[in-house]
Amino acid sequence: MQELASESVVTQPIEERLELVRFKVDKRPHIRVHTEACRGCDLTPCVYVCPAGLFEILGGEMHFSYEHCLECGTCYVACERKAIEWEYPRGGWGVSFRAS
Repeated sequence: MQELASESVVTQPIEERLELVRFKVDKRPHIRVHTEACRGCDLTPCVYVCPAGLFEILGGEMHFSYEHCLECGTCYVACERKAIEWEYPRGGWGVSFRAS
C-alpha cells in the first residue's frame, strides 16, 4: 500500500475554510421542511448530517434555516420521511466558495 505524502497535503481547519464561503441569500427559501412529518422521527438525521448545522430540535420541534446552506443536499437525501423539499437556489443566489 502506498503511503500518502502528508507533507504535501495542505491542511486547514474547517472553521477557517468556512470563513471563505459567502452567501447571497434569496428571500425565497430553497429548502422547505414539512415539520408535521418530522414529529416522531427519533433519528433526526438532518440534525447530524448537515455540515452547516442548520437543523436543530428545540422544545421537541424541528427548526431550520436555509440562509447559510452549503447546497450539498445531504439533508434531503438523509431524510427517510421525505419531509424535506430541497432545490438549488435561483441563479445568482446562494453559496459562493471563494478560494476554497
